[in-house]
Amino acid sequence: MPESTSAAATGATIELENLTKRYPGNPQPAVDGVSMEIGAGETVVFVGPSGCGKSTTLKMINRLIEPTGGRIRIGGEDVTDIDPVRLRRKVGYAIQSSGLFPHMTVAQNIGLVPKMVGWPKPRIRSRVEEMLDLVGLDPGEFRDRYPRQLSGGQQQRVGVARALAADPPVLLMDEPFGAVDPITRDHLQDELIRLQHELHKTIVFVTHDFDEAIKLGDRIAVLRERSHIAQFDTPEAILTNPADDFVSGFVGAGAALKRLNLTRVGDVEITDWPTVTVDDPLQHIIDRLRAAGGNEILLLDRRGRPYKWLRRGDLMRAKGSLARAGTLVHDTVTRDGTLRDALEAVLTDNAGRVAVTGRHGRYEGVVDMETLMNSVHELLEADRLDALEHRHDLEEARADRTQSEQEGSGGFGEEGTKA
Repeated sequence: MPESTSAAATGATIELENLTKRYPGNPQPAVDGVSMEIGAGETVVFVGPSGCGKSTTLKMINRLIEPTGGRIRIGGEDVTDIDPVRLRRKVGYAIQSSGLFPHMTVAQNIGLVPKMVGWPKPRIRSRVEEMLDLVGLDPGEFRDRYPRQLSGGQQQRVGVARALAADPPVLLMDEPFGAVDPITRDHLQDELIRLQHELHKTIVFVTHDFDEAIKLGDRIAVLRERSHIAQFDTPEAILTNPADDFVSGFVGAGAALKRLNLTRVGDVEITDWPTVTVDDPLQHIIDRLRAAGGNEILLLDRRGRPYKWLRRGDLMRAKGSLARAGTLVHDTVTRDGTLRDALEAVLTDNAGRVAVTGRHGRYEGVVDMETLMNSVHELLEADRLDALEHRHDLEEARADRTQSEQEGSGGFGEEGTKA
């Protein structure tokens, strides 16, 4: 039996104290005195312009880049002076394009660090099975494949599985989803959120995409050049109260709509939808659609995953076979997806609904356009009320200040009269 993920090591605190990196011949430090505390089990995202030092800061945490000065503590232990190879075995690391070894199978890639730290073979085999299942890949189908036989999204999943295989308390991720298409990227982000709900690791994630930072981060560190921290706060706080014009530039226009990235699909109403499977006889499908009273039914494949949307006309023209009938399901969302993901999927599909899936892509329900638009209106109304309240507070403060000034000048006048 695979080891239970419930017994897995949870996250550890990370403390950076005046962390600095200087390169010979460069008068300015690449990273200049970064100090921050990251809580155990927290996901912190570094976001900033290209060349600001965010990846350099990340790589100093596991000493892939040696700091010039400062301290690093993980779980209270000062790791600045310990053996860097031993440190890296305790800290998971995932990068863009997965970084898998092409001459190794998926199983060998995932089992690499456990093998290096001396795990016995049966335990490694068990862990590989568990990790593949955890990232949504069938062990029987994928364990013996080579990286070149995988899609980009599958490679990234294996890269995350490898980073987690030795059960490290800390996971560092350097733009891990930057090289895949937008739909795959959305699903990988959802998968990471789901994994974090189960594993509670401490994750430090680097991206240049502010929307990705909003979606993934418990807190976001917006970094200027040389990794100076412009603002380190929750996504909500940064969206509603950016610290300065630099941070506002990262937030960009449409902050209210960006807040759609803060609300999960699982937070709104997910409705049921009439479904059938590819093994159901055509007459049963027609009867099911007629009984449901609608104009459309969702066809699931043999694994319970959304496959095609079937309309009445499709069934009338099927002539005994569904092979060419219906419209393929091109996009789905998970419960951990954001309302923005769902809204984009609905608009792209142009049919007013999107299927919601769970583990291994299995169907769980549908979110429709009406539900999404109601949520958008609620967010916009909340923003409008917040703005009114903020304006009211400013007017009250201005009135109090004016009254204090008037009372001050009036007091002097009375004293002068009495004199």
